[in-house]
Amino acid sequence: MSGVDHGQDQEPLLALHDVHKRFGGLHAVNGISFAVATGSIKAVIGPNGAGKSTLFNLIAGNLPVSSGAITFRGQEIQGKKTHQIARLGMARTFQNIKLFHGMTALECVMVGRHVQSRSGFFAGLFNLPATWKEERAIRIRAMELLDFLQIADLAHVEASSLAFGQQRAVEMARALAAEPKLLLLDEPAAGLNIYETAEVARLIATIRDMGITVLLVEHDMSLVMDISDEIVVLSFGTKLAEDIPASIQKNAEVISIYLGENNED
Repeated sequence: MSGVDHGQDQEPLLALHDVHKRFGGLHAVNGISFAVATGSIKAVIGPNGAGKSTLFNLIAGNLPVSSGAITFRGQEIQGKKTHQIARLGMARTFQNIKLFHGMTALECVMVGRHVQSRSGFFAGLFNLPATWKEERAIRIRAMELLDFLQIADLAHVEASSLAFGQQRAVEMARALAAEPKLLLLDEPAAGLNIYETAEVARLIATIRDMGITVLLVEHDMSLVMDISDEIVVLSFGTKLAEDIPASIQKNAEVISIYLGENNED
């Protein structure tokens, strides 16, 4: 197994320390440890059942950790609720897109920003005087993000009626609206064509250039190899390898269990 030097002079943005997750007798995540450096793009790959999605859910607080520790911005977050973790500066997208039915694209993105606002979404919806100024700022920022993702013309269209790739863009905008320090992307290229996947790769690189650290789960190997600074490979809930893309491509164990196959979580 290859190791990655994360540097001794800077605390990682995110670190997992001997993390375990058990579902009854199933050990879905078995002693995983790795760190994500500030300003980097790190990918987690592995074959079907490797534990990638489970690991993401542990980091984001959607599942409780059985044992071990997860630190984010120097603070242990295992046991915290998802909204508490989000307020610390972590946002995520989902493999299966989760948008609010009946809301426009703009409204969906605005909901993402309300995680960091002083007033709630519904207070703004009723246009109470104390929240009007903040709500207007949220709307402006949401429109900026839709424009950044080149879907501003769809702002007032019901989000659930949009094409799949457009829904992905809305979900990405909603995550960015929370102004995250760390963005978790769960299969961002799933269901996209070659052109859309290339655009996602460009977008992820741009997001990193904006100062947002990215951790992604992805099965599209060309995308992963093109944009990642480091890659973690999982197999049956354990960490098989962690290294730079060029070394992962040459790792015989990785090739045998994943790169030569077309599997996904």
